[in-house]
Amino acid sequence: MIKTYQKFVPHLWFDKEAHEAAEFYASIFPESRITNVTTLKETPSGDSDLISFELWGQEFMAINAGPSFKFNPSVSFMVQFDPLREKDASKRLDKVWNKLSEGGTVLAPLDKNPFSEKYGWIQDKYGLSWQLMLTSPEDGERPKIMPSLMFAGDQLGKAEEAILFYMSVFKNSKQGLIARYPQGMELEKEGTIMFSDFMLENQWFAAMDGARDHKFNFIEAISFMVKCETQAEIDYYWDKLSAVPESEQCGWLKDMYGVSWQIVPKEKDEMMSNNSTQEQISRVTQATLNMKKLDLKELQKAYKG
Repeated sequence: MIKTYQKFVPHLWFDKEAHEAAEFYASIFPESRITNVTTLKETPSGDSDLISFELWGQEFMAINAGPSFKFNPSVSFMVQFDPLREKDASKRLDKVWNKLSEGGTVLAPLDKNPFSEKYGWIQDKYGLSWQLMLTSPEDGERPKIMPSLMFAGDQLGKAEEAILFYMSVFKNSKQGLIARYPQGMELEKEGTIMFSDFMLENQWFAAMDGARDHKFNFIEAISFMVKCETQAEIDYYWDKLSAVPESEQCGWLKDMYGVSWQIVPKEKDEMMSNNSTQEQISRVTQATLNMKKLDLKELQKAYKG
């Protein structure tokens, strides 16, 4: 499997289970490993461990940062098994399902549905949600794991609007599949998005409108890091996405739909890696804590000391 550059990296907020959870997920999926562990000293949550890891070759990040946020199913991760490209896809799906089920909660049992011969939704023992499905997309191969946004609560019915907005902000974007709720299935939701996928910066996402009266909304427990090459790029995404001024902190922002993003310089990966000294990491951490939108030059100065 050829590893491609990821513009977006899902960031998972844990109380104190980040390392344990990353090891658990890496034990379930192939081509998975922990790539870096860094301790951030003297943050508002105390000393916080930052864990970088890969699942099926895709980058994730997790942090131990206290109990402020708890996962809910507004953001889940869709795991796709393609019978045309993978031998025993159905059996492999069952195996992953069984492992994620340990101590978890089934949100939708494995069954046939309108867009898959086998589909299920589960919340694992850490509260993170996964959708597992057999799929053979007609318009091209999809990644094994992709983030999925459920527009529920205050954002119900806004999936299509949000997809168009994100495609206007990010380059190299395109619409994939769209399946709408049919008449009679969810009468009050007829025409809204039952399932859709779309590409941003050559990375696939899924989105849907909630089919039931879910009370949850998007929260900071899962955010998307956007890696930027320059300050101009940081400024662009910040201006386009930030819609909740009181949520702006340390490179984090919330967009008009409540989805959280972190607009970060790509260079910060190296600054916060094990290749740096603890003093360098601490200086960059403290500089970050004093910023809303990140200033690349100031971070570089902090790193150099």
